[in-house]
Amino acid sequence: MTAVPVPHSSGETERPAGAAASGRRSLAAALFLGAVGAAVVLLASGQTWAEGTADVGAGSVPLEADGRDVTGLPAALAVVGLAALVAVFAVRRAGRVIVSALLALSGAGAAAAAFLGASDRAALDEKARQTTGDTAAAIDGLAHTAWPYVTAFAGLLILAAGLLALRYASSWPAMSGRYEREGGAPRGARPAADPDRPEELWKALDRGEDPTGDR
Repeated sequence: MTAVPVPHSSGETERPAGAAASGRRSLAAALFLGAVGAAVVLLASGQTWAEGTADVGAGSVPLEADGRDVTGLPAALAVVGLAALVAVFAVRRAGRVIVSALLALSGAGAAAAAFLGASDRAALDEKARQTTGDTAAAIDGLAHTAWPYVTAFAGLLILAAGLLALRYASSWPAMSGRYEREGGAPRGARPAADPDRPEELWKALDRGEDPTGDR
């Protein structure tokens, strides 16, 4: 008897395994990038972005503006990005694509707002006017720190998390929609009939049974 060779199917099993591993790696990367990016944006937005002096009488007063004085957009978008990162696991299919796109847009918006705010002087000019009481006052010796660029870079991390979600989120796990109580009936099982209900009594009579016989 001649043995019949069995077709080799290792390629078929390796592809799903490789896809699962890729999904796990992309999931871990997206969570890391999104969480770190949002945390850094929130931290860097509270740091000093610009500083200078305002002339008051014969002297000058040092003034500084943090990221939230310049623009509150990066911090707000970081919060939106965090919410979108969590929501990716609560939705499926088209909803997951939409939430992933929102995550990416949040990162892009935070990065753009921070980059544009890196050369802003309006916040310090406003502080100079409030400090001096002169509506025409302007800040002197304006200098900017590196924190706006740190914020912009962190926004790009959120953007990268969104792009990973758009590419790989279809293979990521989702929150289970099954909530079973301990000792509850299996899913899809019909509840046991109550023999004391009127409709059950009539059904028993229709079958020719005595509904009171077993009592």
